[in-house]
Amino acid sequence: MLTISAQNNVLAVEIMGELTLADYTEFESAILDGIKNKRINLLIDLTQMSGFTVDVVWEDIRFIRGHAHDFARIAAVTTDQWQSWLAWINSAFTDAEVEIFHDVTAARAWLLS
Repeated sequence: MLTISAQNNVLAVEIMGELTLADYTEFESAILDGIKNKRINLLIDLTQMSGFTVDVVWEDIRFIRGHAHDFARIAAVTTDQWQSWLAWINSAFTDAEVEIFHDVTAARAWLLS
Protein backbone atom coordinates (compact mmCIF):
# COMPACT_ATOMS: atom_id res chain seq x y z
CA MET A 1 0.00 0.00 0.00
CA LEU A 2 1.15 3.53 -0.61
CA THR A 3 0.12 7.12 -0.11
CA ILE A 4 1.01 9.84 -2.57
CA SER A 5 0.90 13.61 -2.11
CA ALA A 6 2.25 16.54 -4.07
CA GLN A 7 3.21 19.98 -2.77
CA ASN A 8 5.77 22.64 -3.76
CA ASN A 9 7.25 20.59 -6.63
CA VAL A 10 7.78 17.62 -4.28
CA LEU A 11 6.03 14.35 -4.97
CA ALA A 12 5.98 12.43 -1.68
CA VAL A 13 5.38 8.69 -1.62
CA GLU A 14 5.09 6.60 1.54
CA ILE A 15 5.19 2.83 1.08
CA MET A 16 3.64 0.62 3.76
CA GLY A 17 3.88 -3.16 3.76
CA GLU A 18 4.82 -5.01 0.60
CA LEU A 19 5.18 -2.98 -2.60
CA THR A 20 3.33 -4.72 -5.43
CA LEU A 21 3.28 -4.08 -9.15
CA ALA A 22 -0.21 -2.56 -8.81
CA ASP A 23 1.17 -0.10 -6.23
CA TYR A 24 4.14 0.69 -8.45
CA THR A 25 1.82 1.37 -11.40
CA GLU A 26 -0.03 3.92 -9.24
CA PHE A 27 3.34 5.46 -8.31
CA GLU A 28 4.31 5.71 -12.01
CA SER A 29 1.03 7.45 -12.86
CA ALA A 30 1.61 10.04 -10.13
CA ILE A 31 5.10 10.71 -11.44
CA LEU A 32 3.89 11.05 -15.02
CA ASP A 33 1.29 13.59 -13.85
CA GLY A 34 3.95 15.48 -11.88
CA ILE A 35 6.60 15.68 -14.59
CA LYS A 36 4.51 17.34 -17.25
CA ASN A 37 6.84 20.04 -18.62
CA LYS A 38 9.09 20.16 -15.54
CA ARG A 39 11.55 18.20 -13.43
CA ILE A 40 10.32 17.22 -10.00
CA ASN A 41 11.75 16.34 -6.62
CA LEU A 42 10.79 12.93 -5.27
CA LEU A 43 10.52 11.94 -1.60
CA ILE A 44 10.25 8.19 -1.04
CA ASP A 45 9.55 7.08 2.53
CA LEU A 46 10.53 3.42 2.82
CA THR A 47 10.50 3.22 6.62
CA GLN A 48 7.26 1.19 6.71
CA MET A 49 7.98 -0.97 3.66
CA SER A 50 8.30 -4.67 4.46
CA GLY A 51 9.38 -5.84 1.00
CA PHE A 52 8.51 -5.88 -2.68
CA THR A 53 7.59 -8.34 -5.39
CA VAL A 54 10.20 -9.31 -7.99
CA ASP A 55 8.24 -7.76 -10.86
CA VAL A 56 8.53 -4.37 -9.13
CA VAL A 57 12.33 -4.45 -9.43
CA TRP A 58 12.23 -4.91 -13.21
CA GLU A 59 9.53 -2.27 -13.63
CA ASP A 60 11.48 0.18 -11.45
CA ILE A 61 14.63 -0.20 -13.54
CA ARG A 62 12.66 0.17 -16.78
CA PHE A 63 10.78 3.23 -15.55
CA ILE A 64 13.79 5.02 -14.04
CA ARG A 65 15.84 4.46 -17.22
CA GLY A 66 12.99 5.88 -19.31
CA HIS A 67 12.72 8.97 -17.11
CA ALA A 68 16.37 9.54 -16.24
CA HIS A 69 16.15 13.31 -16.81
CA ASP A 70 12.75 13.98 -15.21
CA PHE A 71 13.92 14.27 -11.60
CA ALA A 72 15.93 17.08 -10.05
CA ARG A 73 16.41 15.45 -6.64
CA ILE A 74 15.39 12.14 -5.09
CA ALA A 75 15.37 11.68 -1.31
CA ALA A 76 14.91 8.15 0.04
CA VAL A 77 14.06 7.79 3.72
CA THR A 78 15.07 4.46 5.23
CA THR A 79 16.90 2.89 8.12
CA ASP A 80 17.44 -0.38 6.25
CA GLN A 81 20.85 -0.97 4.65
CA TRP A 82 19.40 -3.05 1.76
CA GLN A 83 16.96 -0.28 0.83
CA SER A 84 19.84 2.19 0.91
CA TRP A 85 21.76 0.00 -1.54
CA LEU A 86 18.73 -0.24 -3.84
CA ALA A 87 18.39 3.55 -3.85
CA TRP A 88 22.09 3.85 -4.65
CA ILE A 89 21.75 1.38 -7.54
CA ASN A 90 18.81 3.35 -8.96
CA SER A 91 20.92 6.50 -8.85
CA ALA A 92 23.05 4.99 -11.63
CA PHE A 93 20.06 5.25 -13.99
CA THR A 94 19.23 8.92 -13.43
CA ASP A 95 21.02 12.25 -13.45
CA ALA A 96 19.11 13.41 -10.37
CA GLU A 97 20.86 14.13 -7.10
CA VAL A 98 20.06 11.16 -4.84
CA GLU A 99 20.43 11.24 -1.06
CA ILE A 100 19.51 8.76 1.67
CA PHE A 101 17.97 10.05 4.92
CA HIS A 102 16.82 8.53 8.20
CA ASP A 103 14.32 11.33 8.84
CA VAL A 104 11.45 12.56 6.63
CA THR A 105 11.75 16.14 7.87
CA ALA A 106 15.42 16.35 6.90
CA ALA A 107 14.69 14.76 3.51
CA ARG A 108 11.92 17.26 2.76
CA ALA A 109 14.12 20.18 3.85
CA TRP A 110 16.88 19.02 1.49
CA LEU A 111 14.41 18.72 -1.40
CA LEU A 112 13.13 22.25 -0.81
CA SER A 113 16.56 23.86 -0.37
